[in-house]
Amino acid sequence: MSGKSGINSLEECLEKYIPPEELREVRRILYGQEQEKPLELSGATLKIAQENDFEVKGYRFQAEQEHLRPAKIVRVAAIQNSIAAKTTDPVDVQRNAIYDKIEKMIKAAAASGVNILCLQEAWTMPFAFCTREKHPWTEFAESAENGSSTKWLKNLARQFNMVIISPILERDEEHGDILWNTAVVISNKGQVIGKHRKNHIPRVGDFNESTYYMEGNTGHPVFETAFGRIAINICYGRHHPQNWLMFGINGAEIVFNPSATVGSLSEPLWGIEARNAAIANSYFTVAINRVGTEEFPNAFTSGDRKPPHKDFGPFYGSSYITAPDGARTPGLSRHRDGLLITEMDLNLCRQVKDWWGFRLTQRLPLYAESLAAASKLDYKPQILKED
Repeated sequence: MSGKSGINSLEECLEKYIPPEELREVRRILYGQEQEKPLELSGATLKIAQENDFEVKGYRFQAEQEHLRPAKIVRVAAIQNSIAAKTTDPVDVQRNAIYDKIEKMIKAAAASGVNILCLQEAWTMPFAFCTREKHPWTEFAESAENGSSTKWLKNLARQFNMVIISPILERDEEHGDILWNTAVVISNKGQVIGKHRKNHIPRVGDFNESTYYMEGNTGHPVFETAFGRIAINICYGRHHPQNWLMFGINGAEIVFNPSATVGSLSEPLWGIEARNAAIANSYFTVAINRVGTEEFPNAFTSGDRKPPHKDFGPFYGSSYITAPDGARTPGLSRHRDGLLITEMDLNLCRQVKDWWGFRLTQRLPLYAESLAAASKLDYKPQILKED
């Protein structure tokens, strides 16, 4: 369950092989800042991380001091993790083991004053969707409003005064027990604010997730929390710029991207998409990926003419956070469980809008007209040819 692949992190390679006097310029070009700004974490956070063998990192994003608006400081956390029990164990054993692991990581986040925390996609279970088998994996599905993980996290959210985003496999009991890939948003008062269902469903080799659920029906909701306006772009939705766009149009200040993806499939895209979305839409983005290799009882194929196999390969972690000006944190490890805490001033969203003017110049009416035309069956692409 903890298979490794290659380097621990891109940042370690840069630091190892690039001379210090050149590294600052490399960081400026690659990450938008010459040197990241570290955030001092509490001793309790560091102690919990050491005792439970997970990585913890902290950074800060600053904004200009304004005359009329006070700073709007919020601390945001992302958790990446491997599963905690064998996929052959009973469902309740697997679920309880992951609860135990995640509770420690949430407590570590709370000890450093985290206000909003997001877990990875389908965090309560192994990423069994690649197997395309229904049982026992559908037993992990639960009600978004009253399911086991929601009830459990509501208590932690209330205890720590923390908004928690919980991406789960949802069972819609009021509509025929059908399944959805859903993110539940729990307020710092321990109440469910609402949920969002994954808009884009991959059909790429093993990631043929339509075996379990189809495209969501919740639109692009933005959740008004005590600490800022947040949205969730679940996994495969990060490949669709229009998905990111709509969360920005609806007023998001932070958009989380809880994911589960392996290196052979998507790693060259990983550091680009969430960062580009932050730039294009003038909000913060939080990209979260799981780690480890999950082995299943029965072999499955990838649709790539290769022999059947029992794992999909290692998830590569590398969770990171990007500010609206394009500056980003280093990523977490490609192999280890990790907690990434970042302090940000949400005033930066408006400041970047004023500076770059991307929202000012985006020309929505032009694209609305063009997209409406392109969605019709009689659409003809606007291509001009020489007679």
